[in-house]
Amino acid sequence: MQPELLTDPDLDPKSGFEIARELRALHERSTRYWQSFATADFLAPLGDRGEAWSPADNVRHLTKSIRPLAQALRLPWPLLRLLYGRPAAPSRSYSEMRDVYRGALANGLQAGRFAPEPAPPPADPDGYRAQLMARREQVASALDLAIARWSEAALDRCRLPHPALGKITVREMLFFTLYHNRHHVETVARRTGRAFREEHELAP
Repeated sequence: MQPELLTDPDLDPKSGFEIARELRALHERSTRYWQSFATADFLAPLGDRGEAWSPADNVRHLTKSIRPLAQALRLPWPLLRLLYGRPAAPSRSYSEMRDVYRGALANGLQAGRFAPEPAPPPADPDGYRAQLMARREQVASALDLAIARWSEAALDRCRLPHPALGKITVREMLFFTLYHNRHHVETVARRTGRAFREEHELAP
């Protein structure tokens, strides 16, 4: 049986505060999950023939994907609207953006320029892992701070370009980011059989 990790059919954040809260919770939960891997397993490619990204590669990909969003959200929203135009329709919900992304995956969506670049085995695996996780932490904190600058109205007033989904509202981009992170942790869980367990939960 394939393990389930973070899937929550009732997840339905709406406000910027709720999205940020879910992103923080997911970051903390997945941090505990990544920490549960021995370093050798964390760095090892997955798949029957080692053809799939390692857990470390998934972390690198997510960090690479989040960094430009955090940078964009530090810009004034009128500037973003000038650059990318006004939305033509109301923001879609979290579940709608999740299904849009799943549909794109089913149609062959690839990571493209956001794929982790090939890298030789590190001379210091533990040091490399620590640096990778530190960069992840920095980017997650930057995104959290950037979201806090946005009003509810502004989240729907301008768009950002997604390389596969086109121009979507800032709220939709945050919905995508939340599901995208969940998707990659769940993918590693399925490929490793290493399910999310009680000890990975946040302390009450």
